[in-house]
Amino acid sequence: MIEIADKDHQLLARLADGLPLVSRPYAEMGAELGLSEDDVIARLRHLVDSGIIRRFGLIVRHHELGYRANAMSVWDVPDDEVDALGADLAAYPFVTLCYRRRRQPPRWPYNLFAMVHGKERAHVLSQIAQLNEQLGLEHLRHHVLFSTKRYKQSAARFGDRGLAKAG
Repeated sequence: MIEIADKDHQLLARLADGLPLVSRPYAEMGAELGLSEDDVIARLRHLVDSGIIRRFGLIVRHHELGYRANAMSVWDVPDDEVDALGADLAAYPFVTLCYRRRRQPPRWPYNLFAMVHGKERAHVLSQIAQLNEQLGLEHLRHHVLFSTKRYKQSAARFGDRGLAKAG
């Protein structure tokens, strides 16, 4: 069992609500918890280094920013090429998410996925066409799936399983 300080438990609980949308979020969180900005950063670094926090990311609410034409583009890529093509796709600045998944034959032959967010459907389709042309993907089985429903995204929330308060 991993032991963490009470302030770290408080910090983890505060992080579950997301970072404050201010110029110095760690300073604001510190003020709420009775810590300095440097203390918050040091504690977060310790939590990451010790493996308690494995991933630190953010959720962008695209719709509120005007991005309403969001599409997942999928390809059926030969298995020996999928890693290299995935890395190539992910390098494009307009690809916001790229990953590999197992095929689910016979209904789902696709194994490479790339998300493109845009304000207009035509622009997203032109970006996907650019990917196909520049990476030589035109010959592969491919499909574009535009979002039709919004799902609420939220940060992961974890209980104290496996964590004990120190002293």
